[in-house]
Amino acid sequence: MSHILAIDQGTTSSRAILFDQALKPVTSAQEEFPQYYPASGWVEHDPADLWATVAGTARAAIERAGIGAEDIAAIGITNQRETTLLWDRSTGQPLHNAIVWQDRRTASLCTALKEAGHEPMITARTGLLLDPYFSGTKLKWLLDTVGGARDRARRGELAFGTVDTWLMWNLTGGRVHATDATNAARTMLYNIAENRWDDEILALLDIPAALLPEVRDCAADFGVTRADLFGREIPILGVAGDQQAATVGQACFHPSMMKSTYGTGCFALLNTGDQMVPSQNRLLTTIAYRLNGQTTYALEGSIFIAGAVVQWLRDGLQIIRSAAETQGLAERADPAQEVILVPAFTGLGAPWWRPEVRGAIYGLTRNSGPAEFARAALQSVGYQTRDLLEAMRADWGAAGDGVLRVDGGMVASDWAMQFLSDILGAPVDRPSVTETTALGVAYLAGLQAGLQPPPEDFANNWALERRFVPGMDPGLREKKYAAWKRAVAATMAAA
Repeated sequence: MSHILAIDQGTTSSRAILFDQALKPVTSAQEEFPQYYPASGWVEHDPADLWATVAGTARAAIERAGIGAEDIAAIGITNQRETTLLWDRSTGQPLHNAIVWQDRRTASLCTALKEAGHEPMITARTGLLLDPYFSGTKLKWLLDTVGGARDRARRGELAFGTVDTWLMWNLTGGRVHATDATNAARTMLYNIAENRWDDEILALLDIPAALLPEVRDCAADFGVTRADLFGREIPILGVAGDQQAATVGQACFHPSMMKSTYGTGCFALLNTGDQMVPSQNRLLTTIAYRLNGQTTYALEGSIFIAGAVVQWLRDGLQIIRSAAETQGLAERADPAQEVILVPAFTGLGAPWWRPEVRGAIYGLTRNSGPAEFARAALQSVGYQTRDLLEAMRADWGAAGDGVLRVDGGMVASDWAMQFLSDILGAPVDRPSVTETTALGVAYLAGLQAGLQPPPEDFANNWALERRFVPGMDPGLREKKYAAWKRAVAATMAAA
């Protein structure tokens, strides 16, 4: 039993990657699923789609490898965070669609709670800001909206969970209702200093504690799968939210190390060790990972739209057929045009936290076309990343050697990564394995299974594929960034 199955349940697709004992990918399978938009700013998933695509891709990855379930030592789960589900404990049936992390339906509730003065208490305990992004107000909305839900929750008939919890429930046939510390830390209900659900916040949102899962370490025993799923019971031994799993996969185990993941959104994490650093620049203080009961903290900046801006070029504007086309278009863009796209499709994330803001484009001319739009889309990700790193440096001081480790689908674009290095004025390191989210949770599961070495030894195996170094004139860099900041200010002023 030398293989590890990593389940990577994301915002637009589910993937399963089978790793060997050396943590080399053997096979993988991926399946997209529909997104639902019931109203402006609302985003939902069908919970059945999440489960079906996970089960299907896991089976497909095993079959493609030509091995049996007896060859798999452990399963690790990593997932889109904050997405909120509520289901019946006896039947396993959801009471509503999953409310996705991007969803903004609770913006007015968050505003009311801020105006009532509750944000400082919530931030001090959870490290988070009062924003619709997080699970707490989503869960309150479900309890307020679904008929009889709160009374049933008080009687212990219902279960709440983020996506990891929903998957574990289904994988184990309802025997395990648990989460890990990193996912719990994203609910806005968990006291990250004391590592427990916070009674005062639960009372404020009128959320019965009986709904909540047990919180465990990232490498821990999360039960075993139903025997009928894969042919035998397989232990689930690692769980982490996607960004924390990527932090582990990038081997950012020492304070001041930074990584940034470019998927649907962009998420930058800075390891702060055992220090729970409060942000003065509206970043999040969160749990990076918890191993053997020891918590490592991080500062995090979250951008809602990164890879999603490329999807918008493809599906919304229909000016590209695949993401790979953006690089060629960006290279052909007219250098005399300075088109700036502020992709606030579902609001602005860190460091602004303005859920009501919507996207805008500046600098259009009669000659602006697909090439200029593609370049502006890729540049918007670099600009937003600099916003995050500027805030991190202000909170933490000089962040180590200034190197940013990157991963996720967008990092395949050399053009985007070179611009990122140029606008940051810092090296950007792309690893040999860019799917570090799955790698990280595979390592956690392997660590618990006794197949993987301690973190320090794992870090020695991290391999660089390419380093991008700044080549832009410093004066031009600052001119471009100043234009971006003016565009963001104008977009917020128009909201």
